[in-house]
Amino acid sequence: MLFLNSAFEAKHPNHREELYLGPSQPGSSYKYGPVSNGTVGRRPTLIEPERLKDFGVEELLNGDVKVHETKVAMAPEVVLMDPPKTRRVSEFRMIPRPPAQYLRFEDISAAAFRIQSGIQKTPCTYSRLSKQYGMEIYLKKEHLHYTGSVKERGVLYLLTSLTQEQQRMGVIVATDCNFSMAVAHHAVDLKIPVFVIMPSSCSSPRLRIYRDYGAMVISYGSTGRDSQNHACHLARENGYLYLEEDENAAYLAGLGTVGMEIYEQVPKLEAVVIPAAGQYGLLAGTAAAIKHLDSRILVIGVEPEDFPLLLQSLKTNGPIKDMHSNPNKKLYGDLMEHSLGVNTFQLAKKLVDKVITVSEEDSLVAMLRFQEFERSTVDTEGAMGLAAILAGQLPELKGKKVAVVVSSANMELEVVRQCMDRALVLDNRISKFSVQLGEWPGDMAKLLDVLTREDVRLLDVCHRRHSDKSELFKAKVECVVETRDKMQSAHLRKTLSERYPSICWLDR
Repeated sequence: MLFLNSAFEAKHPNHREELYLGPSQPGSSYKYGPVSNGTVGRRPTLIEPERLKDFGVEELLNGDVKVHETKVAMAPEVVLMDPPKTRRVSEFRMIPRPPAQYLRFEDISAAAFRIQSGIQKTPCTYSRLSKQYGMEIYLKKEHLHYTGSVKERGVLYLLTSLTQEQQRMGVIVATDCNFSMAVAHHAVDLKIPVFVIMPSSCSSPRLRIYRDYGAMVISYGSTGRDSQNHACHLARENGYLYLEEDENAAYLAGLGTVGMEIYEQVPKLEAVVIPAAGQYGLLAGTAAAIKHLDSRILVIGVEPEDFPLLLQSLKTNGPIKDMHSNPNKKLYGDLMEHSLGVNTFQLAKKLVDKVITVSEEDSLVAMLRFQEFERSTVDTEGAMGLAAILAGQLPELKGKKVAVVVSSANMELEVVRQCMDRALVLDNRISKFSVQLGEWPGDMAKLLDVLTREDVRLLDVCHRRHSDKSELFKAKVECVVETRDKMQSAHLRKTLSERYPSICWLDR
């Protein structure tokens, strides 16, 4: 950079102009070069003298250039260190990455946020049965959903997770179950075309339910297998997405939102009892949420005694594909259509603390308790969690705060009536007996008078005078009576046995 001092030139006109390059001259009192107008000037650009020609300075100054010979001191030579010894990959200790979790709590949280506008938050209320069984029982009433099933949670999140192209093409189902009903209802709400293929054996009331939801119902074939094959064919030909209940991650995440709600609704929770009949996704998803929020909470799964798929799989350390059993299809309709998946089995094995089974009789009695104490009608699957407590199979929960998931309430009215009649018999509330009476006038009236004094309800009576097994001059009388509870039933049996030695109590 060229510095000019006009004041100095005025005083010394004959002084020859010099070009200062590089650092200031020796003896200069300024570190950054000469002073201009009382301030320190800019630090000059470091340019080597030999490179002046590159900048055209020689032509600019008409050759009047003074070059200072400058000895440039070279920097000390940098000696590089030897490179480190290269090690083979095999010499390093390989740390395997942990496998990705199939169902994370973040997935369940995302599902809860996504479905909150389409799924109601079901109540979890204190049960009047708590004092009777020595524990605080809270019933998570998932049967109050629009379709009467907890599966709405998983289905809604599954449908909203589909791509726009899949939603535009539509979905198709071919099994009469809680899952299909949830698909029909929520697909219509989401403006997704939904097709339901049902066999001709499906009852008319059930088909009417699907039509009321807004689904396109097609009756095809005589068996469920026929309708499923036809549904798969239609899906391939028309681009529909065939849906059936499986261990889809989105479906399990939606079901897991039950666990989040229970944890929020029941403070200081100590145990959760979950039905697992045909709903292993509910058990796995709820357990994943509960164990993440508090690993100390016990998670207990309940299966029917006639179809212990998960219990047998845990014993063999692997999911069983086929169970050689024949459960009652009217009571456990969803069981025969499902199998236990590998991922669901692994989640249950890792997170579920205990798996037990309950008998058909215990489930029917639990349905009766729901009618009497909770004023609600549930099916056998929904009642299995409470049935395990009523049957005394969970003594370790005495004195603890327990939540019981009531999963569903989809059962035809005629089947419900038969179940209630059977449950009254199993609970010793309805008794049937036969007794031989003489043909003397007033014998029948005396029997009815005894029943009236015992304050029992006479449901049916049959007077047979001509019976092969009756003695001569004797008549056989069969009665069906209803009592308030077991104590009254026991007192009635004692009274009648003392009065009529020939009485025969018919087995249940």
